[in-house]
Amino acid sequence: MADEISELMMAAIVAVLAETRGDGDDPAQIARQLGSAWSQDHRRQMTGKKSLMSARSGRSPWR
Repeated sequence: MADEISELMMAAIVAVLAETRGDGDDPAQIARQLGSAWSQDHRRQMTGKKSLMSARSGRSPWR
């Protein structure tokens, strides 16, 4: 009996995962994207960092 329940639970979990990933982008991942340059710039300025344009124009440390 317990084996039947666990099999049904696994099937339900797989069905939910297949349905959410079949739509393309995972809705939970959208919030983790950086956003537009305007949004990035304003977030940086509100936290006291230099602007995005200034940060991008600096020399690269990977030389």
